[in-house]
Amino acid sequence: MKPTPSTRIPRAVFIGMPGSGKTRIGRELAGLLKVPFKDSDIEIEMQESSTIPEIFEGRGEAAFRTIEAELIINRLSGFEGVLSLGGGAPMTASVQEALRRYAESGGMVVFLDADPREAISRAGRSGNRPLLAHDAAARWRRLAQERTPVLRKIATFSIATKGFSPMEVASSIESELYEHVVHVGGADPYDVTIGNEVLDMVAQALGQDVHKVALIHTEPVARHANRALSLLNEAGYKVTDITIPDAEEGKTLDVMGSIWHTLGEEGFTRSDAIVGLGGGAATDVAGFAAATWMRGIRYVNCPTSLLAMVDASTGGKTGINTELGKNLVGSFYTPAAVLADMTTLATLPNDIFVEGLGEVTKSGFIMDTHILDLLESHSRVLRDFNAEDLTGAQRAVIADLIRRTVTVKSKHVSTDLKESGLREFLNYGHTLAHAIEQIEHFTWRHGQAVAVGMVFAAELSNLTGHLDREAVDYHRRLLSSLGLRTSWSGGSFDEVLALMHRDKKARGNTLRFIILEQIGQPIHLDDPPLDAVREAFERIRH
Repeated sequence: MKPTPSTRIPRAVFIGMPGSGKTRIGRELAGLLKVPFKDSDIEIEMQESSTIPEIFEGRGEAAFRTIEAELIINRLSGFEGVLSLGGGAPMTASVQEALRRYAESGGMVVFLDADPREAISRAGRSGNRPLLAHDAAARWRRLAQERTPVLRKIATFSIATKGFSPMEVASSIESELYEHVVHVGGADPYDVTIGNEVLDMVAQALGQDVHKVALIHTEPVARHANRALSLLNEAGYKVTDITIPDAEEGKTLDVMGSIWHTLGEEGFTRSDAIVGLGGGAATDVAGFAAATWMRGIRYVNCPTSLLAMVDASTGGKTGINTELGKNLVGSFYTPAAVLADMTTLATLPNDIFVEGLGEVTKSGFIMDTHILDLLESHSRVLRDFNAEDLTGAQRAVIADLIRRTVTVKSKHVSTDLKESGLREFLNYGHTLAHAIEQIEHFTWRHGQAVAVGMVFAAELSNLTGHLDREAVDYHRRLLSSLGLRTSWSGGSFDEVLALMHRDKKARGNTLRFIILEQIGQPIHLDDPPLDAVREAFERIRH
């Protein structure tokens, strides 16, 4: 976590070569942070009542650098907005020293690593750069050789801007400045904190009144569990480490019985707590253990997969599976906090990351359509997810997708914790998805099953006169572009229909579906014609 500045200093200072976008991106960041923006070049011109070329010509570069350094040093103290510096400013020794002190105080010096051709093109269009007069491209490249090593050394955060809009770059920098917090309201409100290294907040989330902590996790996330274990031990808790089977194999009555037995042996009481760490199955199990032990003890969710961050860890649904269906035994029980540490995504295999996009896409289809725009614009990077290759801006896109998806869920569960109406919209695509998972003996990833389920629901929406054909086709195109499935050839219609009747949304013998009136507008559909259900099913077959 980044240090919190103890003095009044800028939220961020931009440095970079001429034409790198410092002013435009700085303004975007200031807008996101809702703080003022200042550009040192503009400030100098206002102060001196002269343009920069006029100062260079009339008084010389040395005089300009003296004026520039004095102004920047003044702005680095007392100004709490976003500050952009001229391209050559950091080459002055007094400015370098001031930036060093600023960084030590918790400030963020951002180096915009621009593509040379893009920066030269932008810089060449400006008539306000005296050092680039006469053959701007050649002069820019000579300056870059001299300045870039210095700029990289001074910066506390560097970001490549090629291929990203100013807003995307600004969003990336915002995500580095501080984490996102989504508040989930209701009778027992809590916060979902999204960002890098937020697992460090686990002791703070548990509070001082807790004595013993059961850390429930799966073997594949042992690396993150060890980190959590160290943090909890350092905070003075007595920790019981409980490893459960991975994925749906851990969501059984036998596993839950073993957890209850361990809690009893270790003497857990209502003054103790549980931390669930791992994917969606692990957080489901940890939550159900917390809900049922002593009729409810405190717990904190620490999701480590994209699916868990955007879905399972938030909303208070806890439970286990039975032979007859998924999540049929469970409870609604809210966590004290959710800590979605994005550094854990770096260890995710590609297929597990991609399945999480199924739930992200669902949130776009039912409410926040900007999610769909982000997914469409960045489908290749998301489909080919490799944390080591991600740029800062791409990480910001993922952080924004998580924040937006959690916000969609928060808006549904805050007013409808126990799924009596509004919350059911979150089950778009899930009626068929749960049947697929059961028929496939849980060998299908949840997000992949939801993707097929959404295509089925879209087809049913079309067949019942709600959603147009273009919107159905868009479902297939977008989901396919993300590496998600859009068809399924297993099981029979009669098998699926029987499982649908046991779905949690069913009311007595009434089939109940979530469909779309149009993209972004979900509705309930009760007892549609069986022929329409059958035809929608046939349309998702290979």
